[in-house]
Amino acid sequence: MQQAYEKYFRQDRLPHIWCPGCGNGVVLGAFARAMAELNIDQNQTVVISGIGCSSRATTYLDFNTLHTTHGRALAFATGVKLSEPRLNVFVFMGDGDSSAIGGNHLIHACRRNIDITAVIINNNIYGMTGGQYSPLTPTGKKATTAPYGMIERNFDLCELVKGAGATYVARGTTYHAKQLTDLIVAGAKHKGFSLIEAVSQCPVSYGRRNKMKNALEMVNWAKEHAVNQKAAEKMTPAELEGKFLIGELHQSAAPEYTAEYDKLIAKLQGGIA
Repeated sequence: MQQAYEKYFRQDRLPHIWCPGCGNGVVLGAFARAMAELNIDQNQTVVISGIGCSSRATTYLDFNTLHTTHGRALAFATGVKLSEPRLNVFVFMGDGDSSAIGGNHLIHACRRNIDITAVIINNNIYGMTGGQYSPLTPTGKKATTAPYGMIERNFDLCELVKGAGATYVARGTTYHAKQLTDLIVAGAKHKGFSLIEAVSQCPVSYGRRNKMKNALEMVNWAKEHAVNQKAAEKMTPAELEGKFLIGELHQSAAPEYTAEYDKLIAKLQGGIA
């Protein structure tokens, strides 16, 4: 795996700027291992990010990369994939970047079923911009913009994108790093829009406001509250109370957007109205 890290990371950009205990590095490690397993051609791969802590990923990954505007990573990715459907296109976003300002782009990428793999690093908060709550901040938890606790209901991101039409949906955590690698591999192989939510820890902006003393405590929380999808099928509602599901949560087949677009071009070039 050392070879994978040396191959897929820009060594001159390291060390990274993330806070001690941040889970972003664990997610990028899982991504690099997934790329090694897939034997991905770096020159035929584009990795795109928006704005936020997680979006620094494109600075460190040695692929064709785009570091774009806040919430618009999927819009840029759609343009890249439409212009060159042969490319492998991956997107890194955070919970706020993807589900707040970028929420409309997210649901329409799902609806189109365009062949892009999105990795959403969910640390439950806007980490880089000051600790504001995001649409994924759990009800009752604190943030700089919710100092007395979040009163809104949070999205279940995987259920949201499943309802919007994503054809591969999965969730992993930074504790279950090997599984996270496997999910990224499966998402990349899937033909259509794939989303992998990576539940991660932010000990600085989220943990210290919510009585989690350090990164280890936050990672252990994920270990204790995550339940594999297959195991959950045998559990009662009472046993699942307060837990969240990990693993492959949804997979289906549907026409892929760029393939359908190519068919339309061929039809029109053939003079068939």
